[in-house]
Amino acid sequence: MSIHEVFMPALSSTMTEGKIVSWVKSPGDKVEKGETVVVVESDKADMDVETFYEGFLAHIIVEAGETAPVGSAIAFIAETEAEIEQAKSLANSGGAAATPTASPEPVAATASAATPTLASQNGSNHKEGRLVASPRARKLAKELKVDLTTLQGSGPYGRIVAEDVEALSNKGKQPAPVAPQVPVTTSAPVAPPAPRTPAPAPVAAAVPGQTVPLTTFQNAVVRNMVATISVPVFRVGYTITTDGLDKLYKQIKSKGVTMTALLAKAVAVTLQKHPLLNASYSDQGIVYHSDINISVAVAMDDGGLITPVLQNADAVDIYSLSRTWKSLVERARAKQLQPQEYNSGTFTLSNLGMFGVDKFDAILPPGQGSILAIGASRPQVVATPDGLFGVRQQMQVNITSDHRIIYGAHAAAFLQDLAKLIETNPQSLTL
Repeated sequence: MSIHEVFMPALSSTMTEGKIVSWVKSPGDKVEKGETVVVVESDKADMDVETFYEGFLAHIIVEAGETAPVGSAIAFIAETEAEIEQAKSLANSGGAAATPTASPEPVAATASAATPTLASQNGSNHKEGRLVASPRARKLAKELKVDLTTLQGSGPYGRIVAEDVEALSNKGKQPAPVAPQVPVTTSAPVAPPAPRTPAPAPVAAAVPGQTVPLTTFQNAVVRNMVATISVPVFRVGYTITTDGLDKLYKQIKSKGVTMTALLAKAVAVTLQKHPLLNASYSDQGIVYHSDINISVAVAMDDGGLITPVLQNADAVDIYSLSRTWKSLVERARAKQLQPQEYNSGTFTLSNLGMFGVDKFDAILPPGQGSILAIGASRPQVVATPDGLFGVRQQMQVNITSDHRIIYGAHAAAFLQDLAKLIETNPQSLTL
């Protein structure tokens, strides 16, 4: 008998359990080698889990919406239809341990974040014959009985996203099949759509007296925040005049530049002069990182928090950095980031200025030495050098640092240089 167990994979180094988002296959369905059978939510992203075995999905142990520890069995795959009933009996009897003669073999599986593919490669939103769609879109399409093969994706590089499925469902009819596009001759990737207007992440509908379970993302945030309690931190605030930065932003906004990218670039350039602020603590000593990777906190629509990383932000030009940021936000909200895109940061920015927040303190992320909290830029009446009064745009920033390796004078010197760059030479950020 050839019955194989599908195990809950470890999709990240911090993952201890996973949640089943949806089963792409149903019991009794044929499974091809390398085909996605289930979508799993890790602590940071939704990932497609593929099998290396051919056969039939015989029995699902962990249903959609349920969680299971990493390494535990979540389903059985039988190589032949005749063995499906045997697999069900095996599951009902308590698994492989209860049936010595049937020792199921572990299914070799791979997990991927369904990396976007250029539509120009085959004129459609298919990759090597497989549909390119987000896990959430697949789940929604299954619920609404929408045929994904008839959709033209509006996501990055033609990916089908949940909004495409909803739009079709609202119309109440299937569109005609999309004609193949003319292959694009340029090798430059198509810029993904701009991220949505920032909005507070909605939470589950509250019912008085009810306890709403935390999502996988929220549990990950809990673990990270608890891990920082033992770290001795201090905070330093600074006021930065932003008239020059605001003027620059208005000049280059039409070219796709975002304020987030400008702030990340300014911080990264300043960190070149202050490598200690880009360092982190370890039991062996101070870890000086070779790259300056800026994490930026992003609230997820369904709860939780993720920090996409702008890698080598000091060396990348502002226009490329802005395009990268837009792509990261889009894929973060679709839960499609690769691990290195959210866990490689060396310094974090948390910006609540777009919500009108004047100032706040941010909690230091595990494995980093500093995080900068950025408030809103507001007009303030200030005394000018000539003894008169004037109105200037100013924002409050507060840095939280690990006091085991960084001291107050270090943080103050960093903020002083950051302010000098933003106030006197913001144009250098475009070079």
